Amino acid sequence: MRDPDEATDGPTDPRVHPEESPGFGEEPDGLEDIEVSRDVTIGDATPRELQATDTAPLRGTDVAEKIADLVDGDPVERRRAALALGEGRPTEAAVDALIEHGLADDDADVRQFAVEALGELGGGRAGEAAVAACDDPDPWVRAEAVVALDRIGRSEYAPTIEAALDDEHHAVVRNAMVSLFKLRGEALCPVLLELSHADSERLREWAVHLLAGVDAERAAARLDAVANDETQSTVVRSTAVRALDADPGKFRRQFSGGTENDSADLPGESTLNRRPDL
Repeated sequence: MRDPDEATDGPTDPRVHPEESPGFGEEPDGLEDIEVSRDVTIGDATPRELQATDTAPLRGTDVAEKIADLVDGDPVERRRAALALGEGRPTEAAVDALIEHGLADDDADVRQFAVEALGELGGGRAGEAAVAACDDPDPWVRAEAVVALDRIGRSEYAPTIEAALDDEHHAVVRNAMVSLFKLRGEALCPVLLELSHADSERLREWAVHLLAGVDAERAAARLDAVANDETQSTVVRSTAVRALDADPGKFRRQFSGGTENDSADLPGESTLNRRPDL
């Protein structure tokens, strides 16, 4: 269902293009940041599996019923229950279940949805669990853990988020880069310049995208170099061109707010992983 390896020689997922973003246009919806929380391919997934993020069947059920599904349900039921627990009022029972069962599940999707739900619920125990999830063997769980930490308290968990910059997977690094940019702004310039040379096309794209918020000659020089580098992919070069045209101060202000009051278009789609309109 998921491709854990990045396809750097193919076209970037159209969902990461600004023109396809929910935040694009003259009157964007106010959605922040980068791309969807994971790359999804239909593959051999059944229609029922593809509906796992639809929590509508659990609306109106109590926490105990959701927890029962998380503990004893099949994989689809467990994924849905994990997400649904994050949509309700924070309770000790919900947090306990997500930590003890959701994050311990053999199914990586359940673990990812569980850490996403913990990010929604917030609190110290959720934060500690998200820190632990940054060491999950699945990269998409780790990427979602960074999102959760950003939501719960990016300042408090900045050391863990910064450590995620060294992750081997592009999605984890990308989320850490965005979170730290929101926290540090122009001070992140050295990291963005370094990542603009990354092997990953996705990381290069996001690095030059965020350099739009750095009002410095070295940032502009790097963006100009990327924009005119014919060895770069079209999407990276076009992103650099747009970044050169952006107002750095306005761009940074788009990242100044938290994500806790944002809403996703689809259940299970994290708001940290959204790209703002330049």
